Amino acid sequence: MALPRMTHSAYRVETIARLAQWRIDDLPSSTYRKSDAFKIGYWNWHLAVEKNRALYVKLYPEFSNVTRENPPIASFIIQVVCSAGDRKSFTHPEITDKQLKKNDDFVWPVEAPLTGTYIIDVEFLDLKTASSKGGEPCSIWTEGFTQNQPNSVVHACLGHMLTQGIHMDIVINASNGSIGAHRAVLSARSPVFHSMFSHNLQEKELSTINIADMSIEACRAFLCFIYGNVKHEEFLPHRLALLRAADKYDISDLKEACHESLLEDIDTQNVFERLQTAVLYQLPKLKSSCLQYLVKFGKIYDILDDFSTFMQFAERELIVDIFNEVLNTGKGSQDSTNGKQQS
Repeated sequence: MALPRMTHSAYRVETIARLAQWRIDDLPSSTYRKSDAFKIGYWNWHLAVEKNRALYVKLYPEFSNVTRENPPIASFIIQVVCSAGDRKSFTHPEITDKQLKKNDDFVWPVEAPLTGTYIIDVEFLDLKTASSKGGEPCSIWTEGFTQNQPNSVVHACLGHMLTQGIHMDIVINASNGSIGAHRAVLSARSPVFHSMFSHNLQEKELSTINIADMSIEACRAFLCFIYGNVKHEEFLPHRLALLRAADKYDISDLKEACHESLLEDIDTQNVFERLQTAVLYQLPKLKSSCLQYLVKFGKIYDILDDFSTFMQFAERELIVDIFNEVLNTGKGSQDSTNGKQQS
């Protein structure tokens, strides 16, 4: 008996942010299948399935110099979702800080009858590498933001002026505190600040800027970015406030840095907030990624109650965008099915 011909798409793993999904159609008994490589973090990964009495699911990094020298220490949630009917799912208990180096370091026997089409869904919560100095493993995502610094010496000097309060001539009043800065630096980085200090406005006369919608912690991160020495731990928790400030004061590189960072960790807890943010600040990549995460990757089924609440208050244009995404995804799936039948 001839085996069914497999198309390239049968091995492809789709990824978005920190989520990976492998769609498997009609896997016969006594069959082994290995996915194409997909990249999350520093590593290329593979999923593999073997179907006997149970379905055995493997997740492992591709063997390489990177894997040999810095094997990932992974935290993730993995589940198998039946794509038909009520989308019954089987979820493995959360894996925390497990080093994955060989192809049998994580094997999950799914003791349930699975037929038809199902999806293997892996959401990476964290990826760490061992410290070269022998300390605690370090997350690759907590050290992920590096500000573009074409002249690090100059930025170091500017940062020193900020942290040491050297010749400051302007005070920024945040919602819960104040911090000093330099008019020349602010003017050079923002046309809005430049306009403030070039005309007889209150900010010029009183040498103060009031930013009542920003905490002192977010304001400090804002200034550190402007001065070129922001750290990841300062940037990450204040991305939304920094995005708002970037839009308000027309600082394009800060807006783009926030945009790129918000793309990296979309999940079920923040996807609706990210979607609204994308619409408000006209961030097309973030909007598209959120819609794909919800519809193409099927995460909308995991948060149906939140989705219903969101839809009650969403703008009409956004509702139309969501339904268009549903239609386009459905059309793409149907075209794929028709193509397989013809082959």
